[in-house]
Amino acid sequence: MTESNVDAIAQEKSELRRAAQARRDALPADWRKAAAEAIAACEFPLAIAPGTIVSGFMPLKSEINPLPLMRKLADAGASLALPAVAGRGQPLIMRGWQWGEPLAAGVWGIREPMPKAPEVEPDILLVPLLAFDRSGHRIGYGAGYYDLTIAQLRAKKPIAAVGLAFAVQELSRVPATVFDAPLDLVLTEKELIDLRNA
Repeated sequence: MTESNVDAIAQEKSELRRAAQARRDALPADWRKAAAEAIAACEFPLAIAPGTIVSGFMPLKSEINPLPLMRKLADAGASLALPAVAGRGQPLIMRGWQWGEPLAAGVWGIREPMPKAPEVEPDILLVPLLAFDRSGHRIGYGAGYYDLTIAQLRAKKPIAAVGLAFAVQELSRVPATVFDAPLDLVLTEKELIDLRNA
């Protein structure tokens, strides 16, 4: 893939990102809340064995709220983790977290575990996104944190990257480069999309 191809894809993603953000922002708050609860109410498609570490995220702006699903998975025996930004161009640091533990304000004011919380290597990552397609590609905010993190973890062990989204965030095609880490599954309020054989 040439540098001009990478630049063209970056430009296309930037335009799709703006449109996807506007589409998501237009969803009514009560509808977004109901969608998050609908995802949590469905049977989770992956086994949660004792000791399974699931990393979630604290929702930003109009992102789907993963907390109902995280609570359900914790009740099923999962250990939870949340991401912390280490720095631009670096993978996220996943830190163990339990309900009720205090959180610090990180980059963009996103709440993250305190620096003393232990670093962990999740088995399942719940991944935020602005748009996705049925090839497993996603558009995030453009910093590449999740692509780096997923690639780093996959180099160490089998993991599952699970996108959480509203159904309206689906696109027919998301442009991708070799640096984009594909999702294994996407959960929306309407369906479970298994991308492992996409």
